[in-house]
Amino acid sequence: MTDIERYVRAATRDNTRRSYQAAIEHFEVRWGGFLPATADSIARYLVEHAEQHAVSTLRQRLAALSQWHVSQGFPDPTKAPLVRQVLRGIRTLHPAPPKQAAPLLLQHLQTAVARFEQEALQAQQQHDLATLLRARRDTALLLLGFWRGLRGDELARLRIEHIQAEAGVGLTLFLPRSKGDREALGVQHRTPALKALCPVTAYLQWLEVAGIAHGPVFRKLDRWGNLGQAPLNSNSLVALLRGMLERAGVPAALYSGHSLRRGFATWATANGWELKSLMSYIGWKDAKSALRYIDAAQRFGDLAVLPSGQERSLIP
Repeated sequence: MTDIERYVRAATRDNTRRSYQAAIEHFEVRWGGFLPATADSIARYLVEHAEQHAVSTLRQRLAALSQWHVSQGFPDPTKAPLVRQVLRGIRTLHPAPPKQAAPLLLQHLQTAVARFEQEALQAQQQHDLATLLRARRDTALLLLGFWRGLRGDELARLRIEHIQAEAGVGLTLFLPRSKGDREALGVQHRTPALKALCPVTAYLQWLEVAGIAHGPVFRKLDRWGNLGQAPLNSNSLVALLRGMLERAGVPAALYSGHSLRRGFATWATANGWELKSLMSYIGWKDAKSALRYIDAAQRFGDLAVLPSGQERSLIP
């Protein structure tokens, strides 16, 4: 790989690159399309998959095909009027509500953290390092992901050298890459120490018991408590999160990697955060992005009947 190719590759997020590669393979191999493609062939491709895939999936496939043509120096057939009209027709004839992760309820967060703390105390008494490591890692992952409103892939890519934490004060973390950072300048976030469910305390306790001072923050643990060197795979976070919550006796089937982020946004709205403050804290660039994460029931204030455990009180 040449230096130019290396820098070009670095300009695209790993998840985006993988999804684009899968989309191109689906068009060429599974459907039998040819590249470079014509507007007519892409329109037929959309029509044949209109009843099988959501419009968002079809849009992602078009984005991949568009990127392939542009990068190879060919005219972009996805911008043709025919393709746009077909996609508009599919959206009209096959409307579907957008899929959203359920927000992690504060009650469920408290339940899980209490369970993990109990596991940690018992593990210390029994000198069970494997259980202690798992309890401390899972607590830190949940609390940092929730209170910082991080995406799953951002949690997986956190590095110790990019975080400064001080007990009782707060922590500052730097993300070299994130979805909203279009200029790839990196973003810096701050999180305060809290009186309860504190992400700063949980993070420092995890580093102490794991004995790590550099590299990925969150890593794989095998059943014997062996701590890996590589970061958690972002694609495995959903299964990991659900497993953690199930271990704590929390119903986890509806939760995904975005549940932590949406859970914080819902909690913040219920506790009176203004939209502008929430956008600044999370890092959203526009209100439309923010509103997708906020539970609509919260906008009705005290008149709304919220699910059990979704308190309006400021817990920390």
